[in-house]
Amino acid sequence: MEPQHEKAFQKQDAIFVNAKTLGKTKKRESRYYRSVGLGFKTPLEAIEGTYVDKKCPFTGNVSIRGRILTGVVASTKMKRTIVVRRDYLHYVNKYHRYEKRHKNISAHCSPCFRVEQGDIVTVGQCRPLSKTVRFNVVRIDRKAGGKKQFQKF
Repeated sequence: MEPQHEKAFQKQDAIFVNAKTLGKTKKRESRYYRSVGLGFKTPLEAIEGTYVDKKCPFTGNVSIRGRILTGVVASTKMKRTIVVRRDYLHYVNKYHRYEKRHKNISAHCSPCFRVEQGDIVTVGQCRPLSKTVRFNVVRIDRKAGGKKQFQKF
């Protein structure tokens, strides 16, 4: 656990840090990681990385359950949180036409993902992580091409 950038000591809850070594052999530092299930693979950065994030679905204490949604990353300005824009069409009976609408979802983004604005991501529902965050990034699908527009279609 080399990177200690926070004021509090960063460690994974499932790993005992202060283990006494009997011999002189120095073994590799243990790291807790798991599969979230639902067909999502654990990223290599989560397995081999050194970050500590208790809200990460792969290395922390968060389970993915409920809805699985996809959307386009609208903002990455917050620390470890992104805004995902979901576009959809709403039918208006009076005019027999559709109108474009969107919803923004705040989602926790683990340090094992390198997310940029415009990427298409898959988020999974989890317990409330903060006042507005109820989703967690579980996969980056692909880079979205072109300019900012109605991107799902």
